[in-house]
Amino acid sequence: MKRVALLALLLGGCSFVPKETRPAAPVPPAFPTGPAYAANGEALPSISYRDIFRDTRLQKIIEQALANNRDLRIAAANVASARAQYRIQRAEQLPLINSNNTVAIVDPGTGRSNVGGSPVTGGQRTNYSLGLGVTSFEIDLFGRLAALSRAEQDRYFATEAGAHATRLALVGDIAAAWLQYGADQSLFAIAQQTRANAQRSVSLTKARVDGGVAPRTDLAQAELTLATAESDLAEQTTALAQDINALELLVGASVDPALLPQSIEEAAPTVAALPAGLDSSVLLRRPDVVQAEYQLRAANAEIGAARAALFPRLSLTAFAGLASNGLSQLFTTRAFNYSATPGLSYPVFAGGRNKAGLDQARAQFDAAVATYERTIQTAFREVADALARRGTIGDQLAAQERQAAAAADSYRLSDARYRGGIDTFLATLVTQRNLYQAQRSLAATRLTEAANKVTLYRTLGGDALLDAARDGPVAANPAKR
Repeated sequence: MKRVALLALLLGGCSFVPKETRPAAPVPPAFPTGPAYAANGEALPSISYRDIFRDTRLQKIIEQALANNRDLRIAAANVASARAQYRIQRAEQLPLINSNNTVAIVDPGTGRSNVGGSPVTGGQRTNYSLGLGVTSFEIDLFGRLAALSRAEQDRYFATEAGAHATRLALVGDIAAAWLQYGADQSLFAIAQQTRANAQRSVSLTKARVDGGVAPRTDLAQAELTLATAESDLAEQTTALAQDINALELLVGASVDPALLPQSIEEAAPTVAALPAGLDSSVLLRRPDVVQAEYQLRAANAEIGAARAALFPRLSLTAFAGLASNGLSQLFTTRAFNYSATPGLSYPVFAGGRNKAGLDQARAQFDAAVATYERTIQTAFREVADALARRGTIGDQLAAQERQAAAAADSYRLSDARYRGGIDTFLATLVTQRNLYQAQRSLAATRLTEAANKVTLYRTLGGDALLDAARDGPVAANPAKR
């Protein structure tokens, strides 16, 4: 027994888990530069969604969603499940101790007995026993159980990082939906204004047609513009209702109408810009990258478990307790007895099962490396795309504002000239349509500019209020195992 304990002590720290190092990121060290990109010289600060989304109404909607969203509840349940699975696996490293307490009445002549104290025929003899037993406890000589426990722990951390990714995506989705509602409100107002202008044009043109001053084609064109505006107005009414439905699904509850923006012009300035910084290593803080990293670590630990499975397993069965024919002698020294039986097992022939298990673990590790690298590459592309949009959206927005101002001035002058009998109705109609399109394009560009800030917030990750502290930057080495 002492030799077995000594052997377990000497080999208990043995581990076949490969050394862990993080793979080099398969992306350039800096984000792209060039005509499409703004200068990114600032270091990325520690931020929260309140630093980016500064409108208190939007903040209240986000807080409501963090408390009620069903996807977050699913993610929380998955984290709890992963934590419990890790505890189950860790318990495999500890002995399972069972109690065994009996009272048996035995007939010495026949050997018949009844457990529990019921009488039997013939003479009677009562046996009492009280003991604790350990059945087939595996002594983890080569670290197999420790490696499996480590793998489950990393899967738990990966699930937790996935929950952080869900929260980050939820906040970004709510901000985007809130801005979309503001943009649709602006488009609704533009359609209302265009309809009002078209109604005035129809009334004026009808009067001119009735007076024989204008042809009926002018009236038909005015009515066409009015019908177009009324159609767009109906479409925007539907869009606003659908925007509310989308927000309420994200929030998981009804949204107070007082928390909704009245226009994109009102909503867009409340979203702050997020400095991106030049170093692409910032991507390593993204929750989806952290999740892939922990999945990689789990696959690395599985290799260690598969390696340890190639070696013999040492198990121990033990019992210690008290046994006596009389209850008064049960708790005496003479009633104490124990037994311990070590067992060493090794499959003589398993058809290559354990070797195939090691090959499978290595293949799964290679897949985890590729997944980790692809996750970083995807993150790099998403941030680069957002930076390219940020670098040019300012110029586009300024141009759209000038275009809308020029279109409004052109329509005002053309309408005045038509009313004065100087220009034809066709010229007024063209300027009216140009103004309508310019106003809609300006609203869409304002939405794009604000949505780009949301995209940068989401793609750069790392919200201080949403992300929990985690272990240091450790992952697995993609070298040959």
